[in-house]
Amino acid sequence: MIIPKKLLPLQPFTIPVIGLKAGRNHFEWHADGEFFGIFENSEIKDADLDVEVDVDYDDFSIDVSCRVSGTVVVACDRCLEDLTLPVDTEFEDDDFDDADVVDLRQDIYDYVCISLPMVRTHPEGECNPETTKYLSK
Repeated sequence: MIIPKKLLPLQPFTIPVIGLKAGRNHFEWHADGEFFGIFENSEIKDADLDVEVDVDYDDFSIDVSCRVSGTVVVACDRCLEDLTLPVDTEFEDDDFDDADVVDLRQDIYDYVCISLPMVRTHPEGECNPETTKYLSK
């Protein structure tokens, strides 16, 4: 698999199958705003996420368990100011049996995005008052 140069900073989120030892392999990474900036139209402005991955490998299968936790920064739907939201999500995947590389970039991005609430607003009274005064007119 050839990784485009624009994705090179994301290499920690890929695991070459060659060199994996049989059994459980553990990986830990950090995802920040640079990670989400690579994806087009990402609503996530910044992030401080810990990514923990366990890969169970044998000659016949590759099973991946991933947990992502931390915070992301998005725009508030009401005032458009930065809003920090907690993230705590996990997923499993076993669709890597014929792969040369376990590429988790898209999975991590997708699971973080779907873990966020549909309505993203500050708690009542915490939005930017300059913006909210126009909403009440």
